[in-house]
Amino acid sequence: MGSEDCCATQLIDGNGRFDERGLEHFVRTVKLADCGLSYAVVSIMGPQSSGKSTLLNHLFRTNFREMDAVRGRNQTTKGIWIAKCVGIEPFTIVMDLEGTDGRERGEDDTTFEKQSALFALAISDIVLINIWCHDIGREHAANKPLLKTVFQVMMRLFSPRKTTLLFVIRDKTKTPMERLEPVLKEDIQKIWDAVSKPQAHKDTKLSEFFNVEVTALPSYEAKEEQFKEQVAQLRRRFFNSIAPGGLAGDRRGVIPASGFSVSAQEIWKVIKENKDLDLPAHKVMVATVRCEEIANETLSRLRSDEDWVNLEEAVQYEAVPDFGKKLGSILNFYLSEYDMEAVYFDEGVRNAKRHQLESRALQLVYPAFQAMLGHLRTKAFNTFKSDLEQSLQKGKGFALSVRECSQSSMLEFDQGCTDVAIKQADWDTSKVREKLRRDIEAHATSVRTAKLEELKAEYERQLTGALAEPVESLFDAAGAGQDTWASIRKLYKRETENALLGFSASLSGFELDRSTSDKMLENLKAHARGVIEKKAREEAGKALIRMKDRFSSVFSHDTDSMPRMWTGKEDIKKITKQARDAALKLLSILAAIRLDEIPDNVEHILRSTLIDGPVVQARSIEAPTDPLAASTWEEIPPKYTLITPVQCKSLWRQFKTETEYSVTQAISAQEAYRRSNSWLPPPWAIVAIAVLGFNEFMALLRNPLYLIVLFVLYLLTKALWVQLDVNAEFRHGAVSGILGLSSRILPTIMNLLKKLAEAGQQPHPEPPQSPPRPPLDSHSFRSQSQRQPILSHSIPASSSSSTVSSPASVVEHTSPLMQSHAGDTDTELSSTS
Repeated sequence: MGSEDCCATQLIDGNGRFDERGLEHFVRTVKLADCGLSYAVVSIMGPQSSGKSTLLNHLFRTNFREMDAVRGRNQTTKGIWIAKCVGIEPFTIVMDLEGTDGRERGEDDTTFEKQSALFALAISDIVLINIWCHDIGREHAANKPLLKTVFQVMMRLFSPRKTTLLFVIRDKTKTPMERLEPVLKEDIQKIWDAVSKPQAHKDTKLSEFFNVEVTALPSYEAKEEQFKEQVAQLRRRFFNSIAPGGLAGDRRGVIPASGFSVSAQEIWKVIKENKDLDLPAHKVMVATVRCEEIANETLSRLRSDEDWVNLEEAVQYEAVPDFGKKLGSILNFYLSEYDMEAVYFDEGVRNAKRHQLESRALQLVYPAFQAMLGHLRTKAFNTFKSDLEQSLQKGKGFALSVRECSQSSMLEFDQGCTDVAIKQADWDTSKVREKLRRDIEAHATSVRTAKLEELKAEYERQLTGALAEPVESLFDAAGAGQDTWASIRKLYKRETENALLGFSASLSGFELDRSTSDKMLENLKAHARGVIEKKAREEAGKALIRMKDRFSSVFSHDTDSMPRMWTGKEDIKKITKQARDAALKLLSILAAIRLDEIPDNVEHILRSTLIDGPVVQARSIEAPTDPLAASTWEEIPPKYTLITPVQCKSLWRQFKTETEYSVTQAISAQEAYRRSNSWLPPPWAIVAIAVLGFNEFMALLRNPLYLIVLFVLYLLTKALWVQLDVNAEFRHGAVSGILGLSSRILPTIMNLLKKLAEAGQQPHPEPPQSPPRPPLDSHSFRSQSQRQPILSHSIPASSSSSTVSSPASVVEHTSPLMQSHAGDTDTELSSTS
């Protein structure tokens, strides 16, 4: 067989150096670690050049180096070699030890012999001892030092396990085996009895330490074929060697295959340090080292496991469904792997290392578990927020909504914790749960504060809308026959009570404590009062404007709210007093806030001081003190004072100054009206005219022709007046009227004369059937009405004259001129309109 099959490796060189790398390579190559306890270790020892390597190569199909007989007998195997037995079940390892009694080391150098023999006894299940047939029964046989060495080192093993010693008799002679075996066992017993033993093993029998087996083989050189046949028979004894009744000895202290490398290293280290080898303690030590290695390897594989890496990465960003199931499955897989690999090691060590592995694995995955709890907490918290918002939108009470949503979210979190829990750990989730509870409480408090602020702002807005404009309207009408502050108090009480009822009903859903609820109601009530006070202060700041407006309203309008026409019949002094009374009443209303219905005499003080003051002073012997020379009102607290007495006095003075012009204008308008409506001259002028114009009047009476001439002149003048529209010309001033008339008077006269001439030259036709008269406009009607008195006035004058024959002749004589004049006037007015 080739080296690829048996993988022969030097384990320990001739200088006693242990090849750790070589052993690790051997273990990996032959896959020894997969065998568990199903393996056996066979070693061979014997004199140098006794054919040990040759026997192993034929027995186990290894390829150890054999002695070349042609080149002579010399040391072939140096140190200890190891190889795999090919074709043997169970898995069997064979070690070829350096031969004893070699001339290369000398007679006194037996240290390595003892070390290698102790190593073989400590690690092997079966030890082959190669002896020559001719040495059996001899006192100075070559195998006696070897056996003595084996028995001596056996005493250094504390609680050694029972090992099988298979004596292989080489170059068997014709002496029957039945006779050779008793002699050999007798020699072995003598050697055992002669070896010095510790007190604990002084009476211990050989059979308690060893199972002694004997076999014999013919000479390989003389009887090769027979040698091979008997080796093949011996090979069959190594099959199932570890089974009960098999060739291997006691298996209680066997080291699991995965710990073979560690065990071999540690045993050789102890042997090199010349210490006693405590195999039970060594077994614990190997189990400790190997279980630690298995645990580290398992943890390393867990760290690099693809499923775990993906799970760890995914949980950093979002909640992973079935997290607990997946994580538990991963942990269970690797813990089971550890259990499978460490199953054959010492139970106490194995369990302790498993606990450490589990603890380290849980430490590895705990951050992912915490991240998952964080996702659960965030999800439950977000659920609480959304559920609370929806519940509030449906109109449920705030406190009830918070309780229901909080219970639902906490239940969701608890269910999530149950889902992410793993059976390998009993992790405490109370801290995360407590944090979720605090977050929910904090959010509920925040939302409650916001909702209360919104509710408060809404009712304040309603109160502001319900009070501000009505109060302003009441102040606009202040003093107009109603108690303004009584109306404001009534409005304030009604609107505030309505708002408080609604606000209290809304607050009930929050389940606030009594003190907090009462405080919020008081604040709302104070806000309503503040709205009125603010509006009152605004109106007080416009007191002078309001007073002037009130004065103007009363002074310039009558009781029917119609604008006054100053015709001269009005009592301006009385009207002025009424207007000032109204302004003073308005000032007294704006002087202070009167929401508490406390009586005061502000109006009386203002009236007695500002209006009735001079009368009181005239009746008073001593000059009284000025009640307005103060900064506060007696019955009114300073915080409710809007206009101080001193400010009232100053405002009144300014008010009177600014309203005197209106009174003066009214007086002037009365005088102008009187003058414009007075047509008769003064009486003295009438007497002077009667005295001085008596002669002219008598002349007119004696000669009626003068009256006719005057009448004609009057008609011409009236026609010119209408044609020129003198009133319209002088509407924009005297200068512009004179300039306009000067440019139009001559053309108008010429036009009028021309029409008179044309009217005189035309024949008088029979009067036709008069068509229906068109409607007259206002100018022609006014002209006709103005002409009518003149006609009616001229007729009596004509009839009274003695020189005129009859009134009819006068009318007939003047009618063409009048008709022509009237027609021209109508035409001109129609064109102008």
